Amino acid sequence: MPYYHSAGAVPPKRHTQHRDEAGNLYFEELMGEEGFSSDSSLLYHRNIPSAVREYRTWELSDQSLVPNHPLIPRHLSTHKIFAEGATGIDAVTGRRLLLGNDDVRLSYVVADAVSPYYRNALGDECLYVEAGAGRVETVFGDLAVADGDYVIVPRATTYRIVPDGVLRIYAIEANSHIGPARNYLSKHGQLLEHAPYCERDLRLPEGPKAVEGEDVEVFIKHRGPDGIAGSVHVLPHHPFDVVGWDGCLYPYVFNIRDFEPITGRIHQPPPVHQVFEGNNFVICNFVPRKVDYHPLAIPVPYYHSNVDSDEVMFYCGGDYEARKGSGIGQGSISLHPGGHPHGPQPGAYERSIGAEFFDELAVMVDTFRPLLLGEAGRATDDGQYAYSWVRNR
Repeated sequence: MPYYHSAGAVPPKRHTQHRDEAGNLYFEELMGEEGFSSDSSLLYHRNIPSAVREYRTWELSDQSLVPNHPLIPRHLSTHKIFAEGATGIDAVTGRRLLLGNDDVRLSYVVADAVSPYYRNALGDECLYVEAGAGRVETVFGDLAVADGDYVIVPRATTYRIVPDGVLRIYAIEANSHIGPARNYLSKHGQLLEHAPYCERDLRLPEGPKAVEGEDVEVFIKHRGPDGIAGSVHVLPHHPFDVVGWDGCLYPYVFNIRDFEPITGRIHQPPPVHQVFEGNNFVICNFVPRKVDYHPLAIPVPYYHSNVDSDEVMFYCGGDYEARKGSGIGQGSISLHPGGHPHGPQPGAYERSIGAEFFDELAVMVDTFRPLLLGEAGRATDDGQYAYSWVRNR
């Protein structure tokens, strides 16, 4: 994260005695990245954070991945994954895997139940709220969320998701850390003037709650003998027993509507739409914006080959001009794999000439290793998208 923050009760000097009114010591926990060499925060607990009373295996949902073979572009329909009116699903255990590789996994969930307390020990998470509202309760404090919010949750942060009604979430789970694009940051970590958002646009946790409780289950996703595994720890105390914290590592929220699009006289390449990045992948968003204003401009994208990456687009609002006629709509995901040139659907190239504004909302993930198909991706592939560029088929 770009800047320091402090919340609750912390001592004047780190790694020194910090006591409650009765004279009992609080337990200091350093939560840090890259060993002791990168961003970190110090959290002060009422109880020993390492204490575990019981443990068992958490049987994860189907995490299998199969190659995109034969190589074709695909159209996945997230809104077909969950039955209409389905209830009792939570936003952690209910996630269905769409696509993934060794760097990132993309899942989708429609949730109306409170999730268990959860910790991802594999990497950071970026949760995009497609629709609905609720709270992401964390060991650092609560975050109110609603449609259009990205929630960045650092690796090993304990949290749970509490929907207010029904929440639709597109989950981007990394095997690394996720943060603002490096080209947006100064050498000291401040968002620069050319960045499409700044620190004022970020929403931080409300502050620690120092919750009391006993025998609380925490579901943990972690490395296992076959890749990803799950465990459940039963803690003798509540994981949110923190009275204060400070540092530069914490969860935060950024809303897609606060992204200021970069435009030009001719069509701008996808990197101008970047919002976050992880190891071997980037996250971009396409927002409502003025489009190219050269007198001979063609506002939709030119046809392009992703020589080094797979491109995944999650369509989450508006009217996506370049995809008209393909069957893609709200909740659709397109996969354009490396090695296949792609671009606007037939007719979109010509129709876009003279347009001044595009009203579209989409979240894009570009990976630098091939993506494989998860069980939900295989189940919702329409099998027709690869043919959609053939005129009069």
